[in-house]
Amino acid sequence: MTDHLAYLVLGLGNGAVYAAIGLALVMTFKSSGVVNFATGAVALYTAYTYALLRTGELMVPIPGLPRTVDLGGPLGVAPAMALSLAIAALLGLIFYALIFRPLRDAPVIAKAVASIGLMIVLQALIALRVGTEIVAVEPIFALDSIAIGARQAPTDRIWLAATIIAIALVATLVFRFSRFGIATEAAAESEKGAYLTGLSPDRIAFSNWALSSVVAGLGGILIAPIVALNPVAYSMFIVPALAATLVGNFRSIWLTVVAGIVIGALQAETTNLQATFDWFPRAGAAEAIPLLLILVFLVFKGRPLPDRGSIVRQRLGHAPRPERILAPAIVAVAIAVVALLVTGGSYRAAIVSSIIFAVIALSQVVVTGYTGQVSLAQLTLAGVGAYSISVLNTHLGIPFPFAPLIGALFAMVIGIVIGLPALRVRGLPLTVVTLALAVFLEAFWFRNPQLNGGVAGAPVDSPRLFGIDLGIGAGEGYPRLSFALMCLAVLVAAALGVAWLRRSRLGTDMLAVRANERSAAASGIDVPRTKLAAFAIGAFLAGLAGSLMAYQQTLATPEPFTVFLGITLFAIMYIAGITSITGAVLAGIIAPGGLLFLLVDRFLHIGDYYAVISGILLIVTIMVNPDGIAGKLPRIPWPPRRKTSLDGTADTREVEPVATQVPTSKTGAPLLSVQNLDVKYGAVHAVSGVSFEVRAGEIVGLIGPNGAGKTTVIDAVTGFAPATGAVLLDGKDVSDLRPYRLSRRGLGRSFQDVELYDDLSVVENVTVGAARGHESAAVAVSERVRTVLDTVGLGDVADAEVSTLSQGRRQLVSVARVLVSSPKVALLDEPAAGLDSSESRWLGDRLRAARDAGTSILLVDHDMELVLTICDRVVVLDLGRVIACGTPEEVRADEAVISAYLGLPPDPAAPGHDAIPESAAAPTHDPQEALS
Repeated sequence: MTDHLAYLVLGLGNGAVYAAIGLALVMTFKSSGVVNFATGAVALYTAYTYALLRTGELMVPIPGLPRTVDLGGPLGVAPAMALSLAIAALLGLIFYALIFRPLRDAPVIAKAVASIGLMIVLQALIALRVGTEIVAVEPIFALDSIAIGARQAPTDRIWLAATIIAIALVATLVFRFSRFGIATEAAAESEKGAYLTGLSPDRIAFSNWALSSVVAGLGGILIAPIVALNPVAYSMFIVPALAATLVGNFRSIWLTVVAGIVIGALQAETTNLQATFDWFPRAGAAEAIPLLLILVFLVFKGRPLPDRGSIVRQRLGHAPRPERILAPAIVAVAIAVVALLVTGGSYRAAIVSSIIFAVIALSQVVVTGYTGQVSLAQLTLAGVGAYSISVLNTHLGIPFPFAPLIGALFAMVIGIVIGLPALRVRGLPLTVVTLALAVFLEAFWFRNPQLNGGVAGAPVDSPRLFGIDLGIGAGEGYPRLSFALMCLAVLVAAALGVAWLRRSRLGTDMLAVRANERSAAASGIDVPRTKLAAFAIGAFLAGLAGSLMAYQQTLATPEPFTVFLGITLFAIMYIAGITSITGAVLAGIIAPGGLLFLLVDRFLHIGDYYAVISGILLIVTIMVNPDGIAGKLPRIPWPPRRKTSLDGTADTREVEPVATQVPTSKTGAPLLSVQNLDVKYGAVHAVSGVSFEVRAGEIVGLIGPNGAGKTTVIDAVTGFAPATGAVLLDGKDVSDLRPYRLSRRGLGRSFQDVELYDDLSVVENVTVGAARGHESAAVAVSERVRTVLDTVGLGDVADAEVSTLSQGRRQLVSVARVLVSSPKVALLDEPAAGLDSSESRWLGDRLRAARDAGTSILLVDHDMELVLTICDRVVVLDLGRVIACGTPEEVRADEAVISAYLGLPPDPAAPGHDAIPESAAAPTHDPQEALS
């Protein structure tokens, strides 16, 4: 028992640093919404600054200047620490002013990616200025020890942990009781509210960035005598620190600090267990601790779909639909073949590396560019493919080409495992998970001599097909042309496959999930399956690329697949254009070791600064050009093909009905029956005992004051909110079905805040809904999309991106996306929001046409003229309960409705008072004029 306690004490040092970095992460997130992946690099820079000051030198980070400045003599502990922390504070101010203040309105994930670029820059600069050799630092705390049973535990770890806990206590008191802390919390909750109360969010953010950099730097300085300075190790401190911060939900200082210390202590205990038990893994156990903590956190905190108001919006750039790909593919292949034929030696080797990296980039396009899941583990998955073929070749005797295919399939299995957390989380937490998994796989598998050759490498047989040697060769013939052409063939097949994917229904589903998961589920898309499909396809492509890398090097070693190199490659992909095939090819060309890298190193002699340049370009790309370099390339005017009816050209055919169902009598059995619906959020009873019916061929209005629970009712009926009670569709209980299954059963819905796929065109938005309509087999999808767009007056903007449309037209796109699937019942949440009175009346005509064609409608809207004009019945809610139900005339005169809307008790002396004014007669109007 005392052995375990001694090792737990040993781990307090690392745990305290994780806690300090986690505390710094919380401070920056509270003030500016930035999860700063560069916090560990800031700690590293500060620690190196302190170490050099103790020897009498000041590090100069600017390339081209002397690496250090001689101060004439070493500084003591206190002045060296004070100056180092002052530099750390200055760095925090500079980073916020130059990078994160301009990005203050950007999505959280965009800020995080920019911080990844900053981490790359800082780590590369430190490696350039001081090298990668281990630097020893003199102790700061006294080197005493205490007896724990038969063991001796050093006290410096205890003092370090106590110091960080004291800082956390001070930070907690400051944030909770001081004016500065309260102002920080207020600015985090509402920037506009802070301005209105006379606070300056910018000043608050500047202060917190300086303080957080000081805290991170202090942690780096205090741990430096315990853990020798090393650029890569310190930067990777961010992984357990992020795990601790996730436990604290990026808000709680104490939960973060405690979690960080516990992670460090448990990591030390794994060392004890390795020495005690033969069965305990000899590698990767320490890296598994933060990963397991993250996964446990996600089990309890994650949700399959985001709640209303918590949509993760991210601008990753436009993902163009590949058209007329045959001619560009032939030209590109011809250029590549000529380049391989006319080059040799290092130039051909660089082209081969570019080809292989392009395949890895294609995997990132599928996972991140198409599906929006920011994964930092794609290069690690390539390593899985590389090590797999070593086992398949050497131990199982499986030849080429079966070995790389099986290796890619194994990588696909690992990719699905990596993608499993995406079923419950999205955005930044998922990025942290993929990073933690990459760190774990590198330690547990790639560097584990028990599983393979470890650092020495695992041998790989040369590929042979029908007796032809396709290996890379050696000597003067290196690299052999046959190997280069084999790599090119894999790239062409992968690129054509990704192009087909983008044009397929699955590709459109991926883009819909990327844009808005709630809306995708409402359109009938199985969001979890789509995410897993993206991870599986991406991992398969990465596994193929890893096999090629193993054949290129003739053995699998961990160095080409390190986590930091994977992060650098992600930066390159983002710069080139992470959403397109062209961007993937460019990423291969400019990747480290690729063709551009060779040319820059040979002729400009700046290869050593390639990582620094990559990090800076990543930050610039996030700030000014999310589409990457590929998005700015001029389009080649290939010969046009014959256009379809969805390309915006005029169509002289008459508009057909939106649906093809035969209208049913309004007096028949109810299509939708809601019985005793209850929704609770904690102690709040949002909806209580709500019951109503929607019959075939009927439009039912659902109205009530703001906060009455109308949208909550729709969320509960369509599976987006947990509820009790029963929901029957066409006589069958569908209460327990997921949203996408309800949509496929014929229950369509729109959203109060529209929730379109802003990265897709109008026609692509509507096609997502059409592809799963229960009549999709009866009428061609393209024909039904054309019909509904013409019906709602959007045929002239079919190819426009919805992000460019006015609010009124965005509402019409939302309605069209529901109606195109010909649902049995359409639940429309404020479809007339943003429309003027004439447009609203015109929309009413369209909704009546849809009803007459067979789609029943439940309509929620604050436009009383629209509701009372087109609805057959109206249900009124107030405070989550039904207070009235009847015809529009009955509801208009209902005393309970008068009380709810006017906030007055019923007045029996005035029975004739209308709760809702009489609607004016609707004048005749031109639909196109209404939409202009």
